[in-house]
Amino acid sequence: MKPIGEIKEIIRYPVKSFQGERVQRTRVLKGGLYGDRSHAFLDESRPGNFLTITQCPEMARYRARFRGEESPDRYPPVEVTSPEGRVYRFGDDELQRRIEGLAKRKVSPVMHDPNGGPNRAIEEAPVLIVTDASLRELGKWRRREVALERFRPNLLISLHDPVPFAEDDWVGRTLKAGGVELAVNRPCERCMIVTVDPKDASRDPSLLRTLVNERDNCFGVYAAVIRPGEVEVGQQVFLTGS
Repeated sequence: MKPIGEIKEIIRYPVKSFQGERVQRTRVLKGGLYGDRSHAFLDESRPGNFLTITQCPEMARYRARFRGEESPDRYPPVEVTSPEGRVYRFGDDELQRRIEGLAKRKVSPVMHDPNGGPNRAIEEAPVLIVTDASLRELGKWRRREVALERFRPNLLISLHDPVPFAEDDWVGRTLKAGGVELAVNRPCERCMIVTVDPKDASRDPSLLRTLVNERDNCFGVYAAVIRPGEVEVGQQVFLTGS
């Protein structure tokens, strides 16, 4: 069996709607990448819902990463860097006040237990995949490079045969990388979040219009985890199933 490509980037998002961290390797659990969206802010104005970029675009400018030894039983502390470079620890009162000021509403920090049930902060299938060929094609349509960060994928796959949107044909099939197996179950339908520039939180609604007109509003694919394991940048990716 020939590989279809390799893992070019692995990105996880310790705090929902904050920028994530690129890692060379990570564990993939049944619920997704280790620590992905493990921390979040509950929106007290909408009981039971999380605060996201949709309600607070400035969240896209904050970056989160784990600092410390990773344990299967307990997440390391999460370090959050503000747009101006100030560093907080998730759970700090000052960070909470800053987010409340930006969102103009009360919020509560919450954390998913790594040994708990399904992570509610991951609202769709646990792994989001984008290919480099599709990202380049979108850039051609837009006549400028489009930042990968707008689409918040977990895996960027570099295709050996760089056919744009080849991932459309992966739905119903299985991707394998190392010992990990992922069931590709559907395209990712996009929302206004892609219109927010992570650099300055400015809005560009035309990007979403391009996706609506050219791609029926879809970009990338969602996958569920069939077999957990570890993924690493540079690993070959194989496609199985008819």
